[in-house]
Amino acid sequence: MNSTRGFIYSVTEWITRFAYVNLLWILFSLLGAVVFGLFPATTAMFAVTRQWLRGNTDDPVLKMFWDYYRKDFWKSNVVGLFVAGIAALIAIDILFIQANGGSGLGWTNVPLFAFMLLFLLFLFFLFPTFVHFDMKPGKMIKNAFLLMLVNPLHSVIILLCLVPLFFIMQLVPALAVIFGGSLYAFITMWVCLHAFDKAQQKSGQVSSE
Repeated sequence: MNSTRGFIYSVTEWITRFAYVNLLWILFSLLGAVVFGLFPATTAMFAVTRQWLRGNTDDPVLKMFWDYYRKDFWKSNVVGLFVAGIAALIAIDILFIQANGGSGLGWTNVPLFAFMLLFLLFLFFLFPTFVHFDMKPGKMIKNAFLLMLVNPLHSVIILLCLVPLFFIMQLVPALAVIFGGSLYAFITMWVCLHAFDKAQQKSGQVSSE
């Protein structure tokens, strides 16, 4: 009976944590008028989930979130400017195709679709790389891209986890509002940490030989 109660308490505690961090992500995004708040709030959310995955579940969530939000505010917005620029280029290409009567399914559009997929996979690694490594924005973006290229299996695992989650949240939109951001951050951070640990082990083996 005690073990059952302990399990229920643990599950309830984690549900509350995910909902709380998701709420902070929304509120702090709005705090920066979305344009300047979205990326600092997102990196703070990833940083908090990284702490959880590393076993640090005792520190106050609000304090951790605020510290990361404030510390990485400008750096995350520099990275956000790069991401927004790429996303804008993709949007312009799509609008251009539609304006010229393109169906979006022709062979001439395959390079665009391939680039969009590559960009999506890159985003999976971008924020985990941001919070895990202490690097300047340019070097961090480069390393996130390289880590994505050398870890295709981890990208597939992230997709396999996120696609069912996406359909579940489509069926129950309230779940997306309550848990959408935090669950995405937790899943991608968990998978990417395995990729980072694997890369660091290989680097250590190479340097020791």
